[in-house]
Amino acid sequence: MLVEEAVKGVKVMPENDERGEKESRPSPIDVHVGSRIRLRRTLLGMSQEKLGDALGLTFQQIQKYERGVNRVGASRLFDLARVLDVPVSFFFDDMPEPLAKEYGAPSARRAGGFAETQEAFGEDLMGRRETLELVRAYYRIGDPTVRKRVFELLKSLASEES
Repeated sequence: MLVEEAVKGVKVMPENDERGEKESRPSPIDVHVGSRIRLRRTLLGMSQEKLGDALGLTFQQIQKYERGVNRVGASRLFDLARVLDVPVSFFFDDMPEPLAKEYGAPSARRAGGFAETQEAFGEDLMGRRETLELVRAYYRIGDPTVRKRVFELLKSLASEES
């Protein structure tokens, strides 16, 4: 009787669809986390195989994580953050607004910085080859002074367009 009272009102997700098959759509959260793994890996110029080796996984497992097909557990997410040199929160940054609202992530938590608010880049911009090549080229500039000047030049050119 106590068990029945405890589960009253609890929504149970069906494990199988009408045909008796397991539902195979990945969770939107898993897809977002996977896209962030892929983004960081590609920004570092790291292959799926190299990331897999660092974690003791196959490149196929990394592919599944990146597509959101397989969920990333807490300890694995911690390991990914360590190998990719980002905080764990990185994997949840820039979550699309509808998804954030559905899962209760307040917008204020996702703000970019203390001094000024930052507009989130769309996944399409950050995943473009042009963006990745630009970031890689920028970080290949060895001299920090030159790198800062390039950054300032790009900012000034962008402000002239606005």
